[in-house]
Amino acid sequence: MTDPDIERLLDEIPLLYKARAFADAIQDARVFTRLGEPLSVPEKALVRSYLDGLGFPDADAAVLGSWEEAAGAAEALDVDPQGWEAEEMLRAGLISRALDQVDEAGVEALLAYVAMKAGEAAQDAVAYFSALADMRDESLQNAAAGTLVQAANGAALVILAGDDGEDGDPHPFLARWRLFARGRWPVGLAGNSYNIL
Repeated sequence: MTDPDIERLLDEIPLLYKARAFADAIQDARVFTRLGEPLSVPEKALVRSYLDGLGFPDADAAVLGSWEEAAGAAEALDVDPQGWEAEEMLRAGLISRALDQVDEAGVEALLAYVAMKAGEAAQDAVAYFSALADMRDESLQNAAAGTLVQAANGAALVILAGDDGEDGDPHPFLARWRLFARGRWPVGLAGNSYNIL
């Protein structure tokens, strides 16, 4: 192993540790605990950071009141994929920057670890809170869990890309994750409405 190889590995270690610490903390997030409640001021700021960062300054939050409303909003995502397309463009840029910081095997291993941790947390939380609401729609439960895993993956990519600085507004993917961590389910963008349960 050459000196440049060793230097690169040493540069990768802090990002890998930070991303792993994020993954380990997922189980402590209060996911799905505040569904249907009015948005707090910090949550409104996170929504604004997400929408502005994705390039939708005219969109705004639409608070959903029930799992049934979330089901309708989730179906609208298939009809209006603009938010998904904007996220995919951001995701591609993050992957490229992450690979500039960390080797491919490290990125893949960390993202797999994040997916495992987020999947475990999502299954437990969705099962508990959907039972409280007497909601038995498995496809909707899977959609909620899937969006949480996707949000955790995006936040981990931001960390691996070294783009999680404290200056200014958070990266849109961090903003979305923080909405989950505050107990919300950001279902997705449809038209000018960012639907949040």
